[in-house]
Amino acid sequence: MMLILLPLLAAAAADTSSPTPTPTPAIAAPAPVTEALATAATGTRIGLLVVDEAGREIVAIRPDDRFVPASNTKLFTTAAAFAMLETEGADTAAGASVRLEPRGALRDVVLVGAGDARLSSARDCTNDCLATLVDAVARETKVVGDVIGDDTAFPDERWPAGMSWNNMVGRYGTAVSALTMDDNEVALTVRPGRAGGAPEVSGDGYYRIDNRVVTVPAGGKRSIGYMREPGSDLLRLTGTIPADASPYEVRLGVDDPAHRAAWRFAELLRSAGVRVTGKVGVRHRPVMPADDPKVRGNAPAARPPEVPALARLTPAPLREDLVHTNKVSQNLHTELLLRRVGAVSGSGSVADGHAAMDAVLERAGIQRRQYDFGDGSGMSNYNRVTPRASVRLLRWGAEQPWGAAWRETFPIAGKDGTLANRFKGTALEGRLFAKTGTLNASNALAGYFTTATGRTFTFAAYANDMPGDVSATASLDAALVAVAAAN
Repeated sequence: MMLILLPLLAAAAADTSSPTPTPTPAIAAPAPVTEALATAATGTRIGLLVVDEAGREIVAIRPDDRFVPASNTKLFTTAAAFAMLETEGADTAAGASVRLEPRGALRDVVLVGAGDARLSSARDCTNDCLATLVDAVARETKVVGDVIGDDTAFPDERWPAGMSWNNMVGRYGTAVSALTMDDNEVALTVRPGRAGGAPEVSGDGYYRIDNRVVTVPAGGKRSIGYMREPGSDLLRLTGTIPADASPYEVRLGVDDPAHRAAWRFAELLRSAGVRVTGKVGVRHRPVMPADDPKVRGNAPAARPPEVPALARLTPAPLREDLVHTNKVSQNLHTELLLRRVGAVSGSGSVADGHAAMDAVLERAGIQRRQYDFGDGSGMSNYNRVTPRASVRLLRWGAEQPWGAAWRETFPIAGKDGTLANRFKGTALEGRLFAKTGTLNASNALAGYFTTATGRTFTFAAYANDMPGDVSATASLDAALVAVAAAN
């Protein structure tokens, strides 16, 4: 890994040649700030650091305590992606490809993922479309054997360490794979029936459905729950839907994205007139023990003789995906960014991704004790970061050639993304650019805002340990509005 990172460190020597300035004593928080934070539920632990253009501390509350950052973790992952992939041109990942491998009298179809997050099987797809690869196979042959999903570009590490198992069934906790299609989600639609009867549930057939939802009279309550055991294809739906309700969409996570992609590819091949005589299969790269002296960085397992790709997709520019990732806080896309960073000079493992991120954060002047990450997206409860580390990252990032582009990926208060409905009607509407974060008993917000006098402040605000998982976002937002008003 160092063969690639050492030149980057050398090029950035100016960033770390001088020690980080000792912060000036913090100015006491104005009464409105203190009053705003006091509205958080009793027992809530809050960290808040706000600095001005020169790095002087305006408000500092527990700036060196470690907090669960939730999706604020994406700030660190996307900064590493900008530094190593988007700007410095180290990203060599291409889109998915397809090849035909001989096996007896037939040829197997192998769909190969390269870590791109945007492969789509949607009917209205215009770029990075699975249908393009289907057409390539259909032009070549009308009979194939097996259809195989190959995600060996990265080790088979589908869920980040420290993620709650109950998130796995939903779209926010779907498995991570180098072969990713439709965000690794399966959509079902629930349409109400007659009162007292079962609604209609439609999908593409990937999951078996145990429908226990009941249609209730018009005007009733819609409350639909779903459960699927990890590794099972049986989905149980429960709850109620009013007879006059609009169709309700349920989006579910996938346990084995490579299998799902191959299954969908086989369906599309049949629709294109190609006879599939074999089964749907997968190729995964097993994760090797980190202390195995014979294995360096989970090197790829042995493969059959390479067969040239029949067709390969070209994804849209990575910067477009970075905007989408931070604006809507897309977990899967961030996890793939972490693995792509780890594949620059390593294996694409989570450990290699974090090692590469460590090198970037060292360049930023962030001390190793100020953070720990179990994943790249913020779904892990193992993640910890100090407000000072986040502010340091934001200030360093702003000075980089990619700093303006990185800031453009942040949600804008009251305007878009995960901040579209926050700060409405306040002085910070349209004047705060920040990454949000929400996890069990954790709220986070970090970025930049413009004060009442037109100054630009950098901040990181965290709330942890809220009893009963009561949100503290209103308290954090009000505190930031008060800081902006006082300056």
